[in-house]
Amino acid sequence: MKNMLIVDSSVGLATHHIAQNIITAVAKKINILITTNIEKADLILVLGTQYPRDERLNGKYVYMVDTTRFMLNTADSLLEAQVQAQPYSIPENPLTNLPKHRNEIKKVLAVTACPTGVAHTFMAAKAIETEAKKRGWWIKVETRGSIGTKNIITDNEISHADLVITATDIEVDLSKFVGKRMYQTSTVLALKNTEQELDNACLHAKIYNLPIPQIYTEPQGNSNARYNIYRHLMTGVSYMLPMVVTGGLITALSFAISSSFDESYFLVNALMQIGSGSALTLMIPVLAGFIAFSIADRPGLAPGLIGGMLAVHINAGFLGGMMAGFISGYIVQYLNSHLKMPNSMESLKPLLILPVMASLLTGLIMVYVVGTPIAGIMLWLTNALSNLGTTHAILLGSVLGGMMCIDIGGPLNKIAYAFGIGLLSSQTYTPMAAIMAAGMIPPLSMGLATLIAPNKFSGSERSLGKTAIVLGMCFISEGAIPFAARDPMRVLPCCAIGGAVTGGVSMAIGAKLIAPHGGLFVLLIPGVITPIAGYLVSIIIGTLIGGISYAAFKNSKIDLS
Repeated sequence: MKNMLIVDSSVGLATHHIAQNIITAVAKKINILITTNIEKADLILVLGTQYPRDERLNGKYVYMVDTTRFMLNTADSLLEAQVQAQPYSIPENPLTNLPKHRNEIKKVLAVTACPTGVAHTFMAAKAIETEAKKRGWWIKVETRGSIGTKNIITDNEISHADLVITATDIEVDLSKFVGKRMYQTSTVLALKNTEQELDNACLHAKIYNLPIPQIYTEPQGNSNARYNIYRHLMTGVSYMLPMVVTGGLITALSFAISSSFDESYFLVNALMQIGSGSALTLMIPVLAGFIAFSIADRPGLAPGLIGGMLAVHINAGFLGGMMAGFISGYIVQYLNSHLKMPNSMESLKPLLILPVMASLLTGLIMVYVVGTPIAGIMLWLTNALSNLGTTHAILLGSVLGGMMCIDIGGPLNKIAYAFGIGLLSSQTYTPMAAIMAAGMIPPLSMGLATLIAPNKFSGSERSLGKTAIVLGMCFISEGAIPFAARDPMRVLPCCAIGGAVTGGVSMAIGAKLIAPHGGLFVLLIPGVITPIAGYLVSIIIGTLIGGISYAAFKNSKIDLS
């Protein structure tokens, strides 16, 4: 009896599962034992059109068969595999002996993605593209942003590429790059240290492989634990954000209509049901589901969504959703690593056993252990924020405003933003107003500085200043990054002070914001921001402080071209 391992060549989880079930039924009749342990396998059957690149297959006999043909003639394919399998050797790949010197690289591909999919995604792409062209490389950058995947990299381009660079802050599917030399970094590093990161890519890129079989990996040590937690959280926030923005704008629209019509008007009720009753209700389950997805891949999605919905039902809010996501994700990861199943049932783990067991465990933990305390914390936090005195409100607004500006789109900025979004689920709108107002200050301040002291800025800087004003109005803090990258010791303190003042003023006047994105353009929808005049005053004050102070402190031209 031979031990056979089934490997799919990116045919998809569903097809792989169906193939496993068919094989299990047929294999016994022809004296073959199906295994999921690569070490025990004598024969490797590859479903697909290309051999995997994996050194663990050395010494094994490998046979590749087209998936459709295999599904139609399973028994014949298994018999052919036993007779025609050949000793494995790693497929030829021009990258295997790729010279590490950057001048010998000709064609480069890149992928960028950030939690919001708005600014860092595209700015990092532009920075990578610009630097690559300076080196004479052919470059194509695929952006996976809030509007979907753009500039999609084709299979033909992948086959001819010398190097792949991924600058991502969230989990993204990179399976199409298996077998290519890849360097992985973050959007912040790719944007701020572009030249250094491309040098690192030349020196430290490694062949990218998916694990075989395609099961989910353990955390990579304590040194990366904090970053992994941040990455998982930002993945959840990135998928949740469209729900929050859509729900907030539709809810605000219902408020605007209700101010002109009676609240019983049928359209008001319909919009409230769509916005507040559906979109905003789904934000917590989506957050939890995609945190778990980031940790444990597809098997974590159902337990995370279920845990998030339980958080909604028990009023545990944003904190409960976060807890549900991490609990369910790590439960799935633990069960996958430690739950040993018969070979005949191993293929059922990702689709049946792991989701069901993890959902039960997550649900019981949420209902009986952590749900009630977290609900109590959320109730206390909501009441505390609703009853803040003026002094405490100013202090909170100043802290949140400073966090939004001190690293311009970095971790502190994202944490403050996630905090504000989370409070929207409990109808607490004042912190979000302070956060968005302060987030506009860095680019608006830099743009203002170039206008009031043009003699201190080069032509390229003045041009960037005009762009920064537009980006600031759109609530894209990253518009100030070109200035901060070259002059951080002046730019960051000026922006942080201006943002802190803006956040404090916004909280002091009790400004409320229902939709957490869009910048000044959400003013076009009545009821999204109140009071409008006071809110604009807070932004103007912070912009003047940041812009005038930077114009005063800056004393030399720094060419950014």
